[in-house]
Amino acid sequence: MQIKMKKAVFFGFVFLCTSASGSLAQTRWVASWATSPQLDDDSALKADELREGTLRQIVHLSLGGHQIRLHLSNRYGTEALHFISVHVAKAIEAGSAKIVKSSDKEVLFSGKQDIVVPEGADYVSDAIDFSADALSDIAITMRVGSTKELTGHPGSRANSFLANGNAVSAEDFPDAKRITRWYFLAGVDVAASSDAFAIVALGDSITDGHGATTDGNNRWPDILAKRLQTNPTTKKVSVVNQGIGGNRLLIDGIASNALARFDHDVLAQAATRWVIVLEGINDLGMLTHEKEVSDAEHETEVKRVIGAYEQIIARAHAQGIRVIGATVMPFTGSAFYHPDAKNEADRQAVNTWIRTPGHFDAVVDFDKVTRDPAHPEMLSPAYDSGDHLHPGPAGFAAMADAVPLSLFAN
Repeated sequence: MQIKMKKAVFFGFVFLCTSASGSLAQTRWVASWATSPQLDDDSALKADELREGTLRQIVHLSLGGHQIRLHLSNRYGTEALHFISVHVAKAIEAGSAKIVKSSDKEVLFSGKQDIVVPEGADYVSDAIDFSADALSDIAITMRVGSTKELTGHPGSRANSFLANGNAVSAEDFPDAKRITRWYFLAGVDVAASSDAFAIVALGDSITDGHGATTDGNNRWPDILAKRLQTNPTTKKVSVVNQGIGGNRLLIDGIASNALARFDHDVLAQAATRWVIVLEGINDLGMLTHEKEVSDAEHETEVKRVIGAYEQIIARAHAQGIRVIGATVMPFTGSAFYHPDAKNEADRQAVNTWIRTPGHFDAVVDFDKVTRDPAHPEMLSPAYDSGDHLHPGPAGFAAMADAVPLSLFAN
């Protein structure tokens, strides 16, 4: 007897039904990779180059699945953006434009190969039958129409490739222009089992990966994703990186402040169960970046940072998401922030609140892990990238190792 399979999507779940028996196999969409879109107003890629060429971008999945879907973004565009053609394929390796030719698939939107995304909006593709492994690299190749503003992510720490003309299905881009940025991408979801969930890492440049190796996928969320895959009780948990360089809890800077972007970058991620919050160092540092301030202003800033944490906790809990607080790491010696004893006292006050039971659902003490035992107001020399503010690869590994996997076990 021939059994016909039917597919349906309902409330974020993908159902595969057999008409013969009526049995139901259930999977769910889970965010496997994401980045936080920003206005890229100082781009290495010009609009004319983009219109006349083909852009290939490599992203590193944390969780695998038998189907994927893409999130494209025109969030910072002030006019509609035409995606002429989008393809996805398995990448040979990070840092290379070469793909596994046989894996190349056209991406459709409501059954069509092109889509016009309204200004300020994101757009989710149709489901793509595409078997993707955990910790694998995929190539997303696109042709895009003219645009005045580029929605992107300057802190990609990954090479993207621009070829001349129409090359969406080309096996390689041998003469491509390399750009260490992502454009028009917001996320990749995978169809995984119904007991799979996502962790969102919400943060600033330390989470975004300043100090990591280009194409090395050694930011602390990347390394945490690898650890999760090695443990049988956490293999169904993904990690998506929503870090933005210079991000602050309360005030816009290079991009929207954390409270302003929280709904989209955290709550809207598919199957989010946990969020790890590592934010606040830029708020504390910028307080005195230009000049010294009064003791009362220091006290007010600490209270405002704590108030932002309380907002994040309340909004996450309303959606059933558990919130893990990460302590603010040492930054004395930073030439950019030149913090003094008062800034250090602010950091200690914030960390005391973070560590106090009854606030966050759990705490990861990145401060304790990365500080110099002899000078606890400073990063350990073994973990310092050299600017006394950002960890290097060894520091990111120590941070990832400090996150208890028991928080996410079945």
